[in-house]
Amino acid sequence: MLAQLLVLISAGIILLLGLAHLAITYLGNKLHPRDAELTERLKTTSPVISRRTSIWNAWIGFNASHSLGAILFGVMFGYLAAQQPMLLFHSYFLGLTGLVTLCAYLTMAKLYWFKLPFQGISLALLFYVAGFIAENSRVFA
Repeated sequence: MLAQLLVLISAGIILLLGLAHLAITYLGNKLHPRDAELTERLKTTSPVISRRTSIWNAWIGFNASHSLGAILFGVMFGYLAAQQPMLLFHSYFLGLTGLVTLCAYLTMAKLYWFKLPFQGISLALLFYVAGFIAENSRVFA
């Protein structure tokens, strides 16, 4: 039960970060450049790969899809922890997938993002690892 709760908390943190990121992608100006002229140039400049979009639209799309990845992680691992704990805790594939994903998010947060995502992902990673340690301690006790 403790292991499930720890992974559920981890998943909840990532889910909340994903939902918050999706909200600020579309609401307000938190992800806008401080330079209004730059925003206008981004809206009228296309990337080399295609003239059918703008750098601005690609930016919004990248942020939205990034949010959906975090939301999917939170929903999937939250569901597995709450409803299918035997599957989650006895599958090396699922356990490692979650661990690698959280480690990748943590690395990106450290290299490219700002303090709040780094702190949230760090906490989520700690809860996730603690959940698997708690499960394995129970199994081998």
